[in-house]
Amino acid sequence: MNLSALLTSAGINIAFCAILVSLYSILRKQPGNVNVYFRRRLAQCGPKRNDPFCLDRLFPSPGWIKKAWETSEQEILSVGGMDAVVFIRIVVFSIRIFSIAAVICVFLVLPVNYYGQEMHHRHIPSESLEVFTIGNVHKGSKWLWVHCFALYIISCSACVLLYIEYKNITNMRLAHITGSPPNPSHFAVLIRSIPTSSEQSYSDLVQKFFANYHASSYLSHQMIYESSSVHKIVAEAYKKLGAPSMNKSSTPSLIRCGLCGVPPNSFKILSNDPEPVKDKVELDSRTSGEEGASAFVFFKTRYAAVIASQVLQSSNPMSWVTNLAPEPHDVYWSNLCTPYRQLWIRKIATLLAAIVFVFLFLIPVTFVQGLTQLEQLQQTFPFLRGLLKKTVVSQVVTGYLPSVILILFLYTVPPTMMLFSAMEGSISRSGRKKSACCKVLYFTIWNVFFVNVFSGSVISQWSVISSFKDIPTQLARAVSTQASFFMTYVLTSGWASMAVEVVQVFPLLCNYFIQFILKKDPSNETLSFPYHTEFPKVLLFGLLGFTCAIMAPLILPILLVYFFLAYLVYRNQIINVYISKYESGGKTWPIVHNTTIFSLVLAQIIAIGVFGLKRSPVASGFTIPLVIGTLLFNEFCRERFRPIFEGCAATVLIEMDRQDERTGKMEQIHRQLLSAYYHPKHTSPDAFSRGGRSNHSQDGTAPVI
Repeated sequence: MNLSALLTSAGINIAFCAILVSLYSILRKQPGNVNVYFRRRLAQCGPKRNDPFCLDRLFPSPGWIKKAWETSEQEILSVGGMDAVVFIRIVVFSIRIFSIAAVICVFLVLPVNYYGQEMHHRHIPSESLEVFTIGNVHKGSKWLWVHCFALYIISCSACVLLYIEYKNITNMRLAHITGSPPNPSHFAVLIRSIPTSSEQSYSDLVQKFFANYHASSYLSHQMIYESSSVHKIVAEAYKKLGAPSMNKSSTPSLIRCGLCGVPPNSFKILSNDPEPVKDKVELDSRTSGEEGASAFVFFKTRYAAVIASQVLQSSNPMSWVTNLAPEPHDVYWSNLCTPYRQLWIRKIATLLAAIVFVFLFLIPVTFVQGLTQLEQLQQTFPFLRGLLKKTVVSQVVTGYLPSVILILFLYTVPPTMMLFSAMEGSISRSGRKKSACCKVLYFTIWNVFFVNVFSGSVISQWSVISSFKDIPTQLARAVSTQASFFMTYVLTSGWASMAVEVVQVFPLLCNYFIQFILKKDPSNETLSFPYHTEFPKVLLFGLLGFTCAIMAPLILPILLVYFFLAYLVYRNQIINVYISKYESGGKTWPIVHNTTIFSLVLAQIIAIGVFGLKRSPVASGFTIPLVIGTLLFNEFCRERFRPIFEGCAATVLIEMDRQDERTGKMEQIHRQLLSAYYHPKHTSPDAFSRGGRSNHSQDGTAPVI
């Protein structure tokens, strides 16, 4: 591919982005699109009256860019939560490190690559892109120390910036934990794989177990019922209590009944008469078989809950399995009653399914790589030779079409990986999304980087894997030749995707279909930020930047434009569109750190292979300590910061408990715990926010009907 083909691809994407961004600037001003571009504000503030028509609505304006730029990090934290701040910090880190890399590589490395061999240079637009890569430097050149020096600066700068970000985000996480309102998940433990008993129900077993072994800290528990049985149980309860329909005059309560998802004011409160008590016993005996082998167990303090979640509860590790409960809005209810003994089988099955999906994806990747090789394309399809000889056609086919086709196929990856993550049995939505994020990340790095580097041939994959000692050399040969594809991929998947993201094409089309075809009012359903798709994309571009920095420096300005666009677009979307439905407290940052370290080490290994091919043993020898230093830095960060993201310090939890006890909040927290976890399909939080009398027993068990 020559430079003119790259410029053609850049021109197409620039025009595409300019049109969509201008269109967005107009569409966001139209009252009919307010539920598309201001979903979060509508959810929090409610609808507002339409402003009178003005001519300014028909012209684009950069006001949204100014607003996104001026929004502070504290506002992002209050609006989108800590996860949104962590994501923006990734983009900021990328802007900083690749700005340093661009200055070093464009002004030092690029001239060395261009004049690496004595040759007659053509007009720059007609030059092949290989002229701008390290492949143009002749073997044994003394100028290779420039590449080694640039690699040292990039690696050291990345480690310093990573340490600063890791430290700041760690402090932010601690401040988030201590400064947030009391969280029910800090007092709750999810117990699974409760042993069966022919004499006692699951609820009785849970109460007996924790009252015996955690007597000083056990508060209460709430059984989890199969969601498919809830409606049947409720109907039987109405029939048994003589209430054919919901009695609105029943007294509401702060607590909930033992049936998951059924608000207490859905039933008549029983009096102390003997007959209703008899009905109650009969109902309990009939519904005890519907209980799942899982329950939420509540403790009096945060520290007691953490201890209970981390200690092995039984000599059989497959029984009485405990985990800290997710936040109420983060609970993934459909997986709570999944038998614990099935989880390991599910994980193996999803792993095998993911591997099969990866190999099936080699087919479109191989096809895409065939499009980048014009000579091979002409040999495979002789009838296209006349058409491919045209300059414009050849530039579009080799510079734009391959990345577009690959991106279209990649759209199938996130929903597939989300399905696999749900099948694994995750108990929280954030855990499911985090698992999907890792799967999508591994998938994209393998298929977009490694498979494309090795020309997408399955046979060549096995030949490379069979000789591990030649991997640095194979990577060194392949990366510089595939750098042109990576540039066009960043242009298409990066620049164009930001324009599509800000316009919200699919929600916009759905909005118009509902308004003008179905003649209905558009829904105000809120959307959560797609972390499982955007995290892998940003990290993949970071990997491409590190590995191609000294190999093909032309990719760095393209990446910088993408990260600046991402900074503005994502901040705008967090402020106006996406709403934070649950909070993980920034637990995704260790994934970011590990991926960045992997990218750095991979870039250094490739550099060792390149210096070996170029017969520069001095440069190769100086790069080896850089690899060792990067790995040691990663180990230090893992020991210093990682434990804070996996748990919470005992001193922090105990101080929070003492503070609540001194201020008298602990009793109120205990009352609210019993009504914190409700099934969203069967009840509403409003049922638990109203005051009323409590009918729970003194021993702390769940209330009875």
